[in-house]
Amino acid sequence: MSAAGEAPGLTVHSHPATAEMHARDSESDSEEPVMAEAQARDSAAEIPVTSNGEDMKHMMTGGPTLKETRIVSSSYGNPSEGIIEAETYRGSSFFPKSPVLFPSNAAASRLAEHAQDVSGPAGGLKNAQSGPVVITDEISKNIALEKLEQMKKWSISTYKCTRQVLSEKLGRGSKTVDLELESQIEILRETKRKYENLLRLARQMASQFYQVVQTQRQLGDVFGELSVKSPELHEEFGYNAETQKLLCKNGETLLGAINFFIASVNTLVNKTIEDTLIAVKQYENARIEYDAYRTDLEELNLGPRDAVTIPKIEQSQQQFQIHKERFDKLRTSVSIKLKFLDENKIKVMHNQLLLFHNAVSAYFAGNQHQLEQVLKQFHIKLKAPGSDGPSWLEEQ
Repeated sequence: MSAAGEAPGLTVHSHPATAEMHARDSESDSEEPVMAEAQARDSAAEIPVTSNGEDMKHMMTGGPTLKETRIVSSSYGNPSEGIIEAETYRGSSFFPKSPVLFPSNAAASRLAEHAQDVSGPAGGLKNAQSGPVVITDEISKNIALEKLEQMKKWSISTYKCTRQVLSEKLGRGSKTVDLELESQIEILRETKRKYENLLRLARQMASQFYQVVQTQRQLGDVFGELSVKSPELHEEFGYNAETQKLLCKNGETLLGAINFFIASVNTLVNKTIEDTLIAVKQYENARIEYDAYRTDLEELNLGPRDAVTIPKIEQSQQQFQIHKERFDKLRTSVSIKLKFLDENKIKVMHNQLLLFHNAVSAYFAGNQHQLEQVLKQFHIKLKAPGSDGPSWLEEQ
């Protein structure tokens, strides 16, 4: 039987040598042999054969064209010659393929070495993946050390500043004073206190006058109702109703002017002046730090100079220079802000005081036209009672 088996479409040709081989095998009661193709014989030659004549069988799994192949070495005259025993071909009858043989022991060892080589980069990758964890730990450690160093510096600075403040209050420490700047700061604080009192009284006046206006509105409504229901006093009630309504209207105009005055003064006191006082507070803190490091440097300079104190003196000199520059910078900034604040305060209060005076005078003089002109002069718009916004008809 040929290596192709009984597959249809293939023709088997007999050969005298093949027939003689078949006869020899039939006499020795062996299985029907078939000569392997050139490729199978070369592969079978690499498989070792035992010298004791016993058959050695190797099971090999083929590719998609062979189901099973057994390589048998028999004790023939030529021991190096191999015989392949194959089952019937069960693949495609049109495109038969050669069997796939496993590599020899040498090839297997080479595959094992290649696998070890491939596993090397994987281990390297594992180490590379574990690298970021170490880097993250290092970063966390550095952050912790930085925070600890900042806490240490803050503690030292706080201690020195506290000691400086206590020594100034007890009259034992020296204090850096800019007499001109300090007087301006004190005037500013006094001005703020007075303006806050003015603002409180203006709000109180607006609240009380609002109640007066509401009372006048109610009186006008009552007088108008009585003028209708009392024919004999129709004219008298009518005159009073018109007067109260006119006073109510003028009162609402005056309230608009007062509220505008209050809003402007509130902006000046609680925003403009407050911002300047914040800068003053920063300047005072910088002055305390400057004096604290100055005192520390003076104490170190009075002591002995040796290998231990000289580095401390140099470090203290550096810190003193840093705080001195910050103190000078803030002092200049505060001086400029105080100058601009004084100019802005004069301009704002000039306009607001003029508004307040003209509005109050026109109201109590009963000059409705002058009162309306005051509002136009300062671009004050009044809202009608109960009208928070335009109606849907006006929006169309």
